Amino acid sequence: ARILESSCGPCAGLGQVLHPAIRLLAEPGYGDLATAWSQTPLGAWHRLWVRAILLFFRPGRIPASWFWEQYWLARQPGFLAATLAELRSVIGLEGQREVLLAELRSLTIPTLIVWGNEDTIFPLAQAEAAVTHLHHSSLKVIPACGHLPHIEHYERFAQTLLEFLGSQVRRI
Repeated sequence: ARILESSCGPCAGLGQVLHPAIRLLAEPGYGDLATAWSQTPLGAWHRLWVRAILLFFRPGRIPASWFWEQYWLARQPGFLAATLAELRSVIGLEGQREVLLAELRSLTIPTLIVWGNEDTIFPLAQAEAAVTHLHHSSLKVIPACGHLPHIEHYERFAQTLLEFLGSQVRRI
């Protein structure tokens, strides 16, 4: 079984559309300034809260460990510059450069797509389109959830994953 998880890190997409704030990071001046600012203690906290607002439907559901991990990562030498370089390799102002939707047809294994219905990074329509290109797939949309269902609704995500894996074991 293959599990596709949307990510706000560098990836090839299921569609060109993504949140404008992410696309702006591809701009040389803006992305470099944001990276430099985020390396400061205050900038790291600012980055953290902007990410929380973008990635989660209800920031109150974010585990404290996620906040500390994100703050710590932003302060690691080279982390933000490397992340920005990777991001720029796959996105531009127009959105994601590489869309692999048509290539999903080559996957013949069962595939689970889990998506938050309030994802502001990638529209739900991308997940719905992906399902039509996959042979053996299912889409589970988690309500009141943003871009990171495995964090924001980890119990529901885990249950969905267990059900999917269980259904695959029964098929064998």
